[in-house]
Amino acid sequence: MNHEEEDVDIVIVGAGLAGLTTALSLHRLGLRSLVLESSDSLRITGFALTLWTNAWKALDAVGIGNVLRQKSTQMKGFKIASPDTGQFTSEQALDKDGKFEGCESRCVRRKDLLETIVNELPPGTIRYSSKVAAIDELGRFKLVHLADGSILKTKVLIGCDGVNSVVAKWLGLGTPVSVGRAAIRGLVEFPDDSGFDPMFHVNFGGGVRFGFLPVDDKSVYWFCTFTPSQVPSYEEDWQVNPVKMKQFVSSCINKMPQEAQDVVEKTTLSSISYAPLKFRLPWNILFGNIVKDNVCVAGDALHPMTPDIGQGGCSSLEDSVVLGRCLGEAFLKKPNDEDDDEFERIKKGLEKYGKERRWRSFSVISVAYCVRFMQESKGILMTFLRKVWFASYTPRAFLKMANFDCGNLVESQSSK
Repeated sequence: MNHEEEDVDIVIVGAGLAGLTTALSLHRLGLRSLVLESSDSLRITGFALTLWTNAWKALDAVGIGNVLRQKSTQMKGFKIASPDTGQFTSEQALDKDGKFEGCESRCVRRKDLLETIVNELPPGTIRYSSKVAAIDELGRFKLVHLADGSILKTKVLIGCDGVNSVVAKWLGLGTPVSVGRAAIRGLVEFPDDSGFDPMFHVNFGGGVRFGFLPVDDKSVYWFCTFTPSQVPSYEEDWQVNPVKMKQFVSSCINKMPQEAQDVVEKTTLSSISYAPLKFRLPWNILFGNIVKDNVCVAGDALHPMTPDIGQGGCSSLEDSVVLGRCLGEAFLKKPNDEDDDEFERIKKGLEKYGKERRWRSFSVISVAYCVRFMQESKGILMTFLRKVWFASYTPRAFLKMANFDCGNLVESQSSK
């Protein structure tokens, strides 16, 4: 059966955080896009994510910040546990350093975040069960071939299709590499108030990093990153067995206070997940094609990173606002004359996006990797340094990377 080409101005591959927020950014500017999602419904994995100041600025730029603030608790600071005793021995307030005054950090349910975005999009923006099989070219247009045989002809192709991005592969970007670590994550619901302070509770040492923080009065999100070789060799199916995942995390935190252990113990098995950790080598971003003519990548397709400074989702939101602004300028600018070329404007717009996001993405990936290395490395020197310096360094790394403003959807005249 021959399928006719369907013309779409802007095609976004992937209905994750970056894809949906990019579609919303464009919608706010009056531009229509089509989001292709390979699964048959909205993918809500990972349960929750921590959003820092930079993410809230991006959410405000697309008009949904205040809706989400009502569903999440603002964090006041860090409680850091001693790697020796497991007890919380130091605290650091988020506003302690005047340089980071106004810092905002909240943990948001991924479901709440994605559904809030979807509710703002026009009907028909997302097309489910649409897996990209190949990308081709027809003159200056891109042809997106779907697994069902249909073909989309588009002026702009945006890859927001995650770590295994088809679009990133087409651009020639290197495949993200494993960091040799994995994460187990969970979300626990308490019948009454959880009783936890609105603090980011963290414990690292012995090659394991564990942390938890309240989402709201009754919900707590937790995570544990580790080297899979730390799991006893007789545990064969632990990566798909939430009972064994829970047992392993509990064994890692057995020195911690009982309330911390309860966070893991009271998590239902359906609310625990496992994922290997990957990141893009920083020089891939500095020297690779993150943009080429009318094709680009954003979100995890651009900068998959380790979760050590909580910036994966935050950076994706930044991408979406910057990309929306750059494409808005390209599509909405009135042609200067009859020779004005829309494809040239799109190319320049995406080049501007690439220029804005290249160094920022490189920096965030690199800092996350360094923090991970320092927090989780073993040895006498590293253990000593963690005790005397890293406990205060880690919060500063979080705050420094979060102290960033991606700007508004429409560039102000004064900043031009």
